[in-house]
Amino acid sequence: MTPPLSAALRVAVLGAGSWGTALAAAAARRHPTLLWARDAARAATMARESENARYLPGVPLPAALQYSADTDEALSFLASGPGQRLIILGVPVAGLDAMCRDLAERLVRHGLGDVPVVWTCKGFEEDTGRLPHEVAQQAMAALPGWRGGVLSGPSFAREVAQGLPVALTIASTDQSVCDTTIAALHGGAMRVYASTDVVGVEVGGALKNVIAVACGVADGLALGTNARAALITRGLAEITRFGVALGAQAETFAGLTGLGDLVLTATGELSRNRRVGLEIGAGRQLADILASGITAEGVRCARAVLQRARTLDVELPITEAVCAVLFDGVAPMTAVSALLAREARYEHAAADAG
Repeated sequence: MTPPLSAALRVAVLGAGSWGTALAAAAARRHPTLLWARDAARAATMARESENARYLPGVPLPAALQYSADTDEALSFLASGPGQRLIILGVPVAGLDAMCRDLAERLVRHGLGDVPVVWTCKGFEEDTGRLPHEVAQQAMAALPGWRGGVLSGPSFAREVAQGLPVALTIASTDQSVCDTTIAALHGGAMRVYASTDVVGVEVGGALKNVIAVACGVADGLALGTNARAALITRGLAEITRFGVALGAQAETFAGLTGLGDLVLTATGELSRNRRVGLEIGAGRQLADILASGITAEGVRCARAVLQRARTLDVELPITEAVCAVLFDGVAPMTAVSALLAREARYEHAAADAG
């Protein structure tokens, strides 16, 4: 029996890709929820078929979930009931700036300037090297009193949409953002933990994609499970080193958005970043892989990560090797050999350099 919806909280998810759709499905099982899609025809089709056939084919969506392609209609939906409200942005890093700027103007008109805004994208902005919270802060700066946070963790959208168990982290410096997000999503098969380490959660979510590409390359080259374990372990050290240099808390990387997300993305069969690495290890060219429709944030943000690390004088040998293979024409086995040729060092040196 489906539990009755709680009208004390309303959720609008902006972005009907796989992850936005999955979170909308999770929220709609407990609260009035609307999923916004950029394309009106797709929104109409999802409403008619209760399925996102493009991104989550074969996964039925809750009958209570509502749909729209009109941003103002989505915000009117939020404003139409009493209680708490939450906006979840299911857009990629590349679309976050434009979405936040448009949203800031509309929120004022709808009297929703204090509604928590939570983003889910993982990566660095390709051209500027900004983390998502930096993008959101600048884009929403004209909106006084806005509150934001990042929702992340080891999660494949298909499994979340199917209602399978998952644990996520909501990170914000505003406790009310964490509380509202937990109220919206925590329960049943979904656990949501709170954190104040926005930088750490975002760095873990971004760099795990790059390391997953490296693990995919190693698997594509048939280098064995020992090599994969080494890449995951040293990759975690690389993520932690970079995150701490940016002001993150080291313990964050031992949690869901560090180790958890890295293990899932580096080993899971549904991982797009690992799939890109597998294809490259098997001899395919990056352009051909991307042309086939695979979207992988690790490819999009790898160079931005490396450039920002260099400004901080932080060494990221695995990320550097991934960039060499993806963008500089270095053969995968040559990059692996370069990593293996690095000098021996203490594993837990105070100034671990990789």
